[in-house]
Parts: sequence; structure tokens; C-alpha cells
Amino acid sequence: MAGTQLPQYRDTLCLFDVDGTLTPARQKVDPEVDSFLQDLRQRVKIGVVGGSDYAKIAEQLGEGDEVVQKFDYIFAENGTVQYKEGQLLTRQAIQNHLGEELLQELINFCLMYIALLKLPKKRGTFIEFRNGMLNISPIGRSCTQEERLEFCELDKREKIKENFVAALKKEFAGKGLQFTRGGMISFDIFPEGWDKRFCLDALADEKFSTIHFFGNETSPGGNDYEIYSDPRTIGHTVASPEDTLRRCRELFFPERNHEI
Repeated sequence: MAGTQLPQYRDTLCLFDVDGTLTPARQKVDPEVDSFLQDLRQRVKIGVVGGSDYAKIAEQLGEGDEVVQKFDYIFAENGTVQYKEGQLLTRQAIQNHLGEELLQELINFCLMYIALLKLPKKRGTFIEFRNGMLNISPIGRSCTQEERLEFCELDKREKIKENFVAALKKEFAGKGLQFTRGGMISFDIFPEGWDKRFCLDALADEKFSTIHFFGNETSPGGNDYEIYSDPRTIGHTVASPEDTLRRCRELFFPERNHEI
């Protein structure tokens, strides 16, 4: 309506997980979601916090360096790689934190465990070394989308990742490591405290009155659980990118609710 003052929430930040929240797993963002996020950005600050490295986030949400212009904040690898307003702020290194001896013990254990796994298919890149974590994939990250779905269904029945993580927790008890489910075909290993809450420490001086977090893996063991349940955030569990848009419309576009 002409002359109507629209709601503003400039002291509010919306943080989004990527896979399953803004995009289907490892797929590109839908143009409708992309457009809505820029609309939302006129009312709140927006950011993403993903377990993937910056290159994968950029591949899904933009082209090249375009993605840093679309979001006020980008927290890659659970926030151990941080961008604000297009500028790289800091980058942590897991090898400096854990030390080479523990890191090699961890990698060797994973390689031996995977070598003994009998799966319908195995592909390549079983261990992806990132700045802030190790991403472990029993089938290998170079599998096709069809093979990814096949493994996911098998994992639901046989709990391949869950058993792998249980073995790691037993072997490395007391070593200061944390494990999450990760995505459809993988799980993450990182130092304790290097989950997605890591990004909240970087935001402490930003003076936001409210930080909303939207994620799809918010149950215990999921890689969104810690930040979702943190008292510094208002957590929202979503089932899909479409569900994310619906929640945001309800929260930040109340004048449009009658249109839905």
C-alpha cells in the first residue's frame, strides 16, 4: 500500500544452513530462493553457515566470488573460514590445532576402517581435508547423484556412518574430537567446539538483538544441532528450501501473510 511503512529488522541476523535448507543436497540454489534471499536482505542481515568449504558453498549459491556479494556473512567449514561484507576475516587450520601426530592417527584409522567396509560401490575422495575439519565419506565424495541416493538408502538400513562414528568415538575417546552426521554420504570430524557455534563467537561484537538460525539437521548428532539449540540463537527446523521460505515470509513479511 502506498505510503505504508514496511517492517524493518536491521538489528536481526538470519543465518542459514545450506544443504537441505537453501538448496537440495549439493545442488544449486533455485532462482526463486535466490531472489527471495535478496528481498529478505532488504529487511534483515543474512548469512550462511555450512560445513562445506567456501568453493562448494559458492558453487551452490553463486558463481565464483559472486556469492560473497549476496550475503552479509559467509561462514564456511562451520565458521572456521569467515567472510564479512565480501572480505575474508580469518581462516583456522585443523592441523595447527590437533597436531600432526593425532591428525595422522585419525586419518590412518579412517582409511583402514573404509578399506574393510564392503559396499555395493566405492568411488573416490573418501577423506576430504578441510581447514576446520575432516569430512569422511565411506562411498567417496566423487560418487554420482544416483550412487549418492543409493548409499543414503543403504545407510538408513545398515547405519554405516553411525557405526563408523561409534568406532571413532571409542578409539579416540578423550582426544578432544567432535563428530556430526554431516550430509547424505559423509560425516565430519573436528576439534571440540569447532561446530557451527564457532561462527557465533565472531558475531559477538556485531550487537544483533536477535539471531535466527534455520537448518534441517537439528536433532542430536546432526550438524545443525549445537547452533540450533544454543541460547544465543532462535532455532528453526526446516524440511526443505520451500519450507525455509515459508518460515521467513511468516516472520519478516507479515503484510504478505494474507496473500499466502
